[in-house]
Amino acid sequence: MTNAEMLQIAMAQSAEDMGCQSEDFQKSVNVTVPFRLGQKARKYLKEPITCHMVSYGNNVVASSTDEVAELVAAYIARYEFYHCFETPNLHWLNDRLAQRGHQVCFMAEYYLPDVDKIPNLPCAYQTRLLTQEDFGGLYLPEWHNALCEDRKELDVLGIGAYDGDTLVGLAGCSADCEDMWQIGVDVLPAYRRQGIASVLTSQLAKEILAREKVPFYCSAWSNIRSVRNAVKSGFIPAWVEMTSKPSAVVDELNNQKKDG
Repeated sequence: MTNAEMLQIAMAQSAEDMGCQSEDFQKSVNVTVPFRLGQKARKYLKEPITCHMVSYGNNVVASSTDEVAELVAAYIARYEFYHCFETPNLHWLNDRLAQRGHQVCFMAEYYLPDVDKIPNLPCAYQTRLLTQEDFGGLYLPEWHNALCEDRKELDVLGIGAYDGDTLVGLAGCSADCEDMWQIGVDVLPAYRRQGIASVLTSQLAKEILAREKVPFYCSAWSNIRSVRNAVKSGFIPAWVEMTSKPSAVVDELNNQKKDG
């Protein structure tokens, strides 16, 4: 699978996630469409969603509910497309969304591998390919990025690093949609800064590609450790997203984090 083919698959998936056409992401002008979560959308995307904005570096494609469509269109017309994902500009949008009972909720950067640059990295520990049958006893806090207990059925493949019989690092992938599997990785604190995460991430990316699926990786802009791992593992930035939800949902998420 080539880099160009993976990018086209990713754009088609983003279109399914928001209700636009994949060609919209390649236009030189911004695009607005009514929000629609397709039947093949990523499985962790949950309504209600007020607005979903995506950029692959050419423009902004924004899908939104009728309630805020005029506001969202005004926002993406106001700023250069890449400035729509940063402050202080986002305050303009968030303040006006808040007046209608909504807020900016999620923001993230997504990566795809460069198939010519996925490295073969050395590891001081034995690595082992894991399948769904191996994950049963691994739904623990230390592996919360690699595996998702709420969606166990989607955790399909992993690479573990072992110090003797002890699992010290784990990269897992979730079949979040039909053609794309998302990678998450965890390393025990005592074993960090040894390059284990990038070994596991790059190996798992190759295993996913061998199964004719597209590996993808997500991080917050501020998670420098995660970004460095993506780059070292052969991944490059591909697209960015921003999602708005009703304020009650945002408040509930914040309360969950506080209670946790």
